Amino acid sequence: MTEHQSTQTMKPATAAKKLGVYLDATPAEFREGAVTRAELNALQADPPQWLRDLRRDGPHPRPVVAAKLGVSIAGLRRGGIDGALTTEQIEALKQEDPEWLRRERATQAEVRKESARVKKLHAERAERD
Repeated sequence: MTEHQSTQTMKPATAAKKLGVYLDATPAEFREGAVTRAELNALQADPPQWLRDLRRDGPHPRPVVAAKLGVSIAGLRRGGIDGALTTEQIEALKQEDPEWLRRERATQAEVRKESARVKKLHAERAERD
């Protein structure tokens, strides 16, 4: 019996998500076929110029936009942001600092604070048990 190693592939949308880029902004050759694990690893290890440009300038997918603004994805939606934004648009929003962004950042800070409190509480209980 011989062992056969199959090539693990993923859809371009999955690969784009793992790379942290907006699929619609990637080159056509990336969007049109399956991406192997080896190809993904190569893109991560030595990103081509198009990938470096996308990561720097965008457009960025919602999870990246949310992280750059310090809010949740739901907070983006509540603020009326439904799509991808470029780095320039994100910086403009930061400069503008609208009320919804301040409110969502405060909410996110409270969520993080509460998560840290709960984590600490669980750690203390685990030490006692």
